[in-house]
Amino acid sequence: MSHPDPRHEDYFNIANYRPWWRSGLNAIELANASRLGRLRGLSLSRSWLLWDRTDDEWFADAPVVLDFSGEQLEIQHQKFDELSITWNTIDPSRRVPYPDFDLVWRDDALAELARLQARTVTAVDLLEYRGDDMANGMVAVGIGFGEDYLVIQNNLDENGLAFGQPQRGYRAHSIH
Repeated sequence: MSHPDPRHEDYFNIANYRPWWRSGLNAIELANASRLGRLRGLSLSRSWLLWDRTDDEWFADAPVVLDFSGEQLEIQHQKFDELSITWNTIDPSRRVPYPDFDLVWRDDALAELARLQARTVTAVDLLEYRGDDMANGMVAVGIGFGEDYLVIQNNLDENGLAFGQPQRGYRAHSIH
């Protein structure tokens, strides 16, 4: 069993946030499938990204926060294959005093993500990358909203977002 990252009392100085790193489809599915499956039928109320106001860009090392009618999902990737899924620990109204950065949570940072607000979840998938490179075995989270689809993926040691069907190389494992 994996445990919260011991190197950081509050990861990136995000109050109360302690990621639980797991690698591999089986470990991630065992730890998260039941709760992820309960997102079906819920609406995305809000979504937050940690934004660097100095550089006016997404601080993609921090978790992606998605609120589904009061059930808050927090997704973060690191290294080539580690995924942390936590629930209801981050308060996006709190300041994030991270050294050398002026960070703030924003729910309007990316129009594509904000456009999904008020949409109902119709599918939740764990997406296993099957490729011939070092990312083989990496797991992303896919969330369907009818015709729209959001992928929170590993972009080489940070989070990445993709909109639309998953790229080639992913094998979808539907969560029921």
